[in-house]
Order: sequence, then structure tokens, then C-alpha cells
Amino acid sequence: MRFWRKLPGMKWLYPGMGVKRWLLLLMAGVTSMSLGLAYLLVTIYRQQPLPEIFYYLTLQFIPRLWRALLFGMIGLAAVSLAVYNLNRSLLAVFWRPGRDNLANLIFQHRQRARGPKVVAIGGGTGLSILLRGMKEYSSNLTAIITVADDGGSSGRLRRELGVLPPGDFRNCIAALADAEPLMTELLQYRFGEGMGLNGHSFGNLFIAAMAGVTGNFERAIAESSRVLAVRGRILPSTLEHVTLCAEVAGRGEQPRHVEGESRIPQSGLPIERVYLEPSRVRADTQAVRAILQAELIVLGPGSLYTSVLPNLLVEELAEAIRASSALRVYVCNVAIQPGETDGYTVWDHVRAIENHVGPGLIDVVVANSNMNLPEESKGRVELVRPSYNVQSRIPILYEDLIDPASPWRHHPDKLARCLLDLPLRSRNG
Repeated sequence: MRFWRKLPGMKWLYPGMGVKRWLLLLMAGVTSMSLGLAYLLVTIYRQQPLPEIFYYLTLQFIPRLWRALLFGMIGLAAVSLAVYNLNRSLLAVFWRPGRDNLANLIFQHRQRARGPKVVAIGGGTGLSILLRGMKEYSSNLTAIITVADDGGSSGRLRRELGVLPPGDFRNCIAALADAEPLMTELLQYRFGEGMGLNGHSFGNLFIAAMAGVTGNFERAIAESSRVLAVRGRILPSTLEHVTLCAEVAGRGEQPRHVEGESRIPQSGLPIERVYLEPSRVRADTQAVRAILQAELIVLGPGSLYTSVLPNLLVEELAEAIRASSALRVYVCNVAIQPGETDGYTVWDHVRAIENHVGPGLIDVVVANSNMNLPEESKGRVELVRPSYNVQSRIPILYEDLIDPASPWRHHPDKLARCLLDLPLRSRNG
């Protein structure tokens, strides 16, 4: 199967440091400068008459060998102290007491910089969980997010200020931020009272304000990401305002039209199909470019009809994914999405995607295999059932991906490791 040959493999996870050569060059340069200075001083010492005090300053009353050792030790101590304190001053922004040691932090930073080019497509909580796990292995991340959200704080800002809905962008910025935890909490803080503020999150207001300052939503996201030291990029699927619509119908009923992303799960009826209004919108050019340059494209996890499919319904994005040479993976949700995927199996999710955008978009499916819910979650959470007996042209990989603390969600690190291990699995058969 061709998709196993697409990625470079384990070079992602074990890049060379490339530091030793520069340390050797530094030592050679210092040695060369020291020799040059020594020749100059010897010439002056031998040819120029000097005051008697230099006899004592240069310690000529001590044998030459001992003088060399003494000056060498003083120089070494001075250089070591200077380099140590210089490093502490320059790298203080990366290191805090109680964190990993500085050498490991530098290694991890270089490791992530050489990580795979990953494009994650979706929205909602699922996408931010994936990004939180992936950022530990790669800084070459691009999140492409739906702009069809019209509920809650995002919907209000969209209607009142005319900006694209910032909620999913805020979640992804918080997931990818390398800032202090307090800053991340501030970004997610939601006002519980106040005239006009009730229900708004600080992050949504921050992004909306940044859009006003920069005059451009895409630039607002880029500047917000820079301020919060985000690892990777966050892009909209389109910069045009779109409305997600659906046709829903009960058994034996005529399909009826539901308009608005937030209203679709509330209809209480099975979803026949979803579509965008207007139907033909231009994809964000940076998003298309990221897809074509990617080594790994991940669809989901996230709400099938209201997070994943709205991105794929932007035709230029779907065409770019289809044309990409990257490994294209669909990550199926752990749990049923009430009002959207009630009763769905893993294969039902794949079939819904193909019914909307056609085959050829997915190379492999990753799904959860752990169906053991804790007692307190039974009755409240329904997990997506595996499709073991389906004759599928698309391989389905089942693994335990559940977060024990939230058994209806993926564990960030489990999911990231599973996705990055795919090339290794191919070599092992």
C-alpha cells in the first residue's frame, strides 16, 4: 500500500545535535587568537625596554612552567565563569527553576525544529488535544481550522464585529503556546458576569481586538501566536464568511433544511448531508501551501459534521489534500457526538466523509480500541464502536487512545505517538 512509503521515518525523532562542530570551531578560534596575542606579547617583551614593575606583574621570579600553569588556570576559570553567566543571561527565557536542565531543553528544541511537517485539519476540542500532544515532537505544525462556528461567544463576536469566529483559534493557540500556564489560563478565562461581557472568553476578545489593531484576521492570529510563543502556525480554511447548513430527516420524512453550525446537533434528527453557504469559497492560500508541503496530514479528531467536514467542503482544500504526497490519516472520535453521530461505527464516519467529498482522501484510519469505560462514565458516554468485520480498502489501525482522566477523549501523547509511529509500523509489516 503506497501510503506507507510517504514519510522519511525515524529521522523525525532522533535528529543529530550539530553542536560539537561549532564548539570545536570556537575552541580553535580562541586558541588561534591566544597564540597571536602571545606572539605579540613575546615580541614586545624581548624588544622593548619595560619598567621594573613588569618583572613582578609577569611573575618572572617564578619558573616558566609554573607561570604557564598559573596563567592557564586563571584564564580557564575566567572563561568558564563568563560563559556560564552569559548562558544563564541569554537563555533565562527558556529555563526556569524546577524545569528540565538546560542541555535537555536545547536538545528538545532542536529535535522539534527537525520534526515532521504536520498539517492537522478540524476544529473544536479534538484538534486542540491532538496539537497539545504533537507539539512535544515537532514545531513544524500547521492547524487548519473551520470558520463555520456561529454559537456562544464566537457567534456573538462574529455577528457584532464581523470577524471570523475566534473560539477554535483560541483553543489551538492555548494548546500550542509555550507560555507560562498562567497565560494559558488567562487566554481561556470566561467572564461570568458584566454587561456585554457575560459568556465571552478573554482569548476571544483578545483575538477580536488584535484583528481590529492589525486590520486582518489572519495577521491577528499570527501576531497573537507570536506574542504567546506558539509552536507552529494556525490558519483558517477560508477567509470568507460561511454558514454551515444541513439536511436532516427522520425515517420516512422529507429532508428539511437547518442553517447554522450550532443548530445542527440540536435538530434531533439524523443528518443526511452538510454543505456550505455560499458553496464556492476560496481556500486560504497559506493553508493550501501547507497541505502541499506536508509530510503528514491528519483529519480530526473532532465533530464529524461540524468540525471536520466544513474544512473539506472548501473545494480547494479537498483538492490539495487529494494531490498531496503526504500520508493522510483520519482520526476517528473516541465517543459518539450527540446529535451528529448517534449509533455510528468507525466505518460510518469514513463513509460519511466519502459521501461528501468522494474517495481518495484518506490513506489510513486511526481509531480507539479501548471500550472499557469506568463505572462513573457508563450511561453518560457512548464510545464509537469498532468496525472489525468491514471489508475496507482503507486500513484501520486500532489502539488504546483513551485519556483515563476523560475517557470520552483522546490522550494527547498516546495519539501523537501513534501517528508518528505509522512509518515504523510499515517497515515492521
